[in-house]
Formats: sequence, C-alpha cells, structure tokens
Amino acid sequence: MRILFLGDVMGRSGRTAVADRLKALREAWKLDFVVINGENASNGAGLTGDHARLLLEAGADCLTLGDHAFDQREMLQFIETEPRILRPLNYAKDAPGRGAAIFDAGRGRRILVAQVLGQVFMKRPFDDPFSAIDAVLRRHPPGGQVQAALVDMHCEATSEKMGMGHYCDGRASLVVGTHTHVPTGDAQILPAGTAYLTDAGMCGDYNSVIGMEKAEPMRRFVTGMSKARFKPASEEATLSGVMVETDDRTGKALAVHMVRQGGRLQQAGPI
Repeated sequence: MRILFLGDVMGRSGRTAVADRLKALREAWKLDFVVINGENASNGAGLTGDHARLLLEAGADCLTLGDHAFDQREMLQFIETEPRILRPLNYAKDAPGRGAAIFDAGRGRRILVAQVLGQVFMKRPFDDPFSAIDAVLRRHPPGGQVQAALVDMHCEATSEKMGMGHYCDGRASLVVGTHTHVPTGDAQILPAGTAYLTDAGMCGDYNSVIGMEKAEPMRRFVTGMSKARFKPASEEATLSGVMVETDDRTGKALAVHMVRQGGRLQQAGPI
C-alpha cells in the first residue's frame, strides 16, 4: 500500500496548494490512501466545515486535527457528521468525534488511522498518549484485520515524538509527528518495521515564522510586546509530509520518502 501523509495545512496558502496539487500527486505516485493534518487550515487556527470539505474533495481520505481541534466552534458539531475527520484520542473525555478509525483503502484492504497529543511543553495537560494508543494498536494489529496502521503524534517535543515512534515500532506502519510546522530530515524505518518521521512540517508558506507573516512574531521576539494578531503567510505553499510503502501481509514499511513539493522547499518526490 502507498500512503501519503501531509503535515499541518496552514491557512489559505496551504489549502490552495492541496487543492491544486494533490489529485495529480495521487495519480503520479499511485497513492492508495492520503491523510492530512488540517487543524490550522482555517486562518491558522482550527478547521471549518467548508475548509474540511475542500480538503476532502481535493483528494484526502482522512483529516486529523490536534490541540486546535475545536478553535473553530462549528467543528464541535461538524465532526459528528463527518467520519473522515479525527480529533486526538486523548483529548477531553467529553469531546465530540473520535480519535481513531478504520478506513477502506481499496482492493479489500483496510487502514487504521489514529492521532494522539503529546504532553511535554504543551499548553494544557492531556491524558497519557502512550496508554491511549496502546489500547488501539492492541485491538488492531497490522497484518490482521487491518493491512496498515498510521499514528499522527501531535506535540512539541522531538524526544516525545521519538519515544512514540519506538513505542509503536512493529505495531504501526507509520508514526509521524505534527504540530511544530518545521519538517525534519530523519525519515527512517525502525528496527521492527515501522516508518518514522519526527515532524512532517506544514503545508504552508515557508517565507514566514512557522506559517505566520513574519512582522508580528518578530516584533514580539524583539520587543516582548504585541501589536497585532498573527496572520497566516500567503505566498506559494510547500506541500510537506511523508510517503510510506507498506507490505499488505505484515503492515510493515518497505520504504519511506520525505515529501517537499513546490514553494521554497521544492525537492524531487517519490518514484
């Protein structure tokens, strides 16, 4: 199975890049399943129903959220009507929606997608992500009822993301980090067969400060004072993420490729 994961979609620039390029990538790379983190797609804070529909119509099979899952209040209701959107497993216990689901990947194959929130350096305490994902992976081992399993680890600390990768090694096809909007260069296959990338980066304008126009963040760093609200940068976006090829019999990764398409981080894609 060929699975593409794209990192945090950032504002209009990121949405436009997905809408303009994803369908061509699906065809060129013969993708079987596409997951996109969409939690910053609506003005850099949360996801609206209209923008969720745009990303799904552009070719995403599943959207994950994150700590900004419900910044757009309408998502509280919309997520209950759209099963292809996942919020974190270890979010508030009364939160609507679900944190893991099994999807049809074509040709009789199924894929588990799950998301968890880290605890280190996050603004609010969340439940233990390790016990949350453990319960899900125990119920759905790759190579059994599902042919692949993908875990989106949404958090600040690289060490916590790496810990999750090793914790899931051999039990997930791909563990990929999101949230920091800065792509890492450490794509690898761990010893027991799980593909891993510390952070997928963002689908956004990299002439920015993690996707935001530079002036206000730089003012706050230099002076310690704020003057205006952050606004998503609006130049051409780079699609950033990771593609993994898996063995349908075992769910293990056969190959992993970093993805940087268009914008300032352009590089050759997978073959």
